[in-house]
Amino acid sequence: MGVVGIVCEYNPLHSGHARMLRQLRERGAEAIVCAMSGNFVQRGEPAIVGKLARAEMALRCGADLVLEIPTPWAAATAETFAGGGVEILRRTGVVDELTFGAECPDVEALTAVADALDSAEYRAALRRHEAGNETFAARRQAAVAELVGPERAALLSRPNNILAVEYLRCLRETGIRPVAIARQGAEHDAPDAGDGTASASTIRELLRAGETERALSYMPRTAADVLRRELETGAAPAGMKYCERGVLDRLRRMGEEDWIPYDGGSEGLYHRMYQAVRETTDLQSLLERAKTKRYPMARLRRMVLAAWLELPKAPAEVPYLRLLGANDTGRCLLRQMRGVPVLTKPADVEKLDDKAAELFRQECRWSDLYALTAPHLLPCGADWRATPILLSGGKRGNEDEKSEDTACPAGAGDADRRL
Repeated sequence: MGVVGIVCEYNPLHSGHARMLRQLRERGAEAIVCAMSGNFVQRGEPAIVGKLARAEMALRCGADLVLEIPTPWAAATAETFAGGGVEILRRTGVVDELTFGAECPDVEALTAVADALDSAEYRAALRRHEAGNETFAARRQAAVAELVGPERAALLSRPNNILAVEYLRCLRETGIRPVAIARQGAEHDAPDAGDGTASASTIRELLRAGETERALSYMPRTAADVLRRELETGAAPAGMKYCERGVLDRLRRMGEEDWIPYDGGSEGLYHRMYQAVRETTDLQSLLERAKTKRYPMARLRRMVLAAWLELPKAPAEVPYLRLLGANDTGRCLLRQMRGVPVLTKPADVEKLDDKAAELFRQECRWSDLYALTAPHLLPCGADWRATPILLSGGKRGNEDEKSEDTACPAGAGDADRRL
């Protein structure tokens, strides 16, 4: 099975995530590498808890190495998010397989949809569905239905299938094998499934409602312990409400044309957002004022977040790999990586070229803004002071087992304990 890659957010890591990590170990994974969102996530929100705490959750629940997906990819569309995650895993040079959950684990069917999306016929079909007030997702599904039939096109109606299709589109020519597993437990954005699992969005809602113990009950114990620690220090649960006036200040100083770079679809949404800012006094009202059937809420949240952060379009390539955490097995993998800058400490930025160094400095500034989203106001400079989470040993799929020293995957060389 070799080294398995996962693209994730772990916002937060719940029992379903832990089950998947355990299953990978049971199937024979030699090591697990996670490409994980940083402090902002694809929903257009700050992560409920910071990236280092979430990396620690991953390591304590079975991962060996956690690398950061920078914000321009992490807080973007499914296509860009998937592209950033796959690019990070590809550039490591050590990942053999990308495993992802999907409502439909049929890779052949998902690949047929991915092929349709990359065809010239799809672009022509999409143009035929431009009229009307449907969302882009609905128009895309209708266009794909013309090419592969409504049954396979319907795969694009489920969130994990959408990401799976985007992974498959990005994996071509990488040499990384795609493996889909059936998603189990609560549906995306759904409450308790009745089997003791709940979606990450449900856990976030419970945390924000003050139902801490109920929220933590849906997480593996070691991940819950990490989150409890962050809650006690006031670093979580993060949310835009803690910096709402600062966000509104930035948005109110924007002219109508300043919204254009964040429109994405060039459909005039920038005009609606500008007007909504002038007519509302809080972020939720702003989003509701701008929303139509054509523009889903996630897209609007991403647009507001991008405007607040002054987020550029994701570059063509992720220019460096940034370590968030590793155990001994993960450190062995790090020593195998060649031909790509790996940042294991902030001082490593001096080794980057100008464009890569500027992205790192921007990421540090975005982390300073993320600090404003915590219940207890945090200072600037966290990314310049932070060091990766380093654990001894390696997990074998049971998040509650005691750590044991583990051998490097085949070909890793000497088991040097240092980074």
